[in-house]
Amino acid sequence: MSENHSNKSRLVCLLLCWFLGFLGIHRFYVGKTGTGILMILTGGGLCIWWLIDLIMVAIGSFTDSEGRVVFQWTEPGS
Repeated sequence: MSENHSNKSRLVCLLLCWFLGFLGIHRFYVGKTGTGILMILTGGGLCIWWLIDLIMVAIGSFTDSEGRVVFQWTEPGS
């Protein structure tokens, strides 16, 4: 795996974003707790922020808390 890619699963992140994205649960999954809390307080940025995140995860450009791209569909070793 490339050092630019996260060890988090894009499939898990996409499913969390689809079903619980307005609460920012996908952001907690990748380690972005500060923005996850903001998403809870704003309802996913009135669902606009949630939609942007959903698109970014789907196309493979969403990053984790260390700036690495969440690109692999499964976690390493699974």
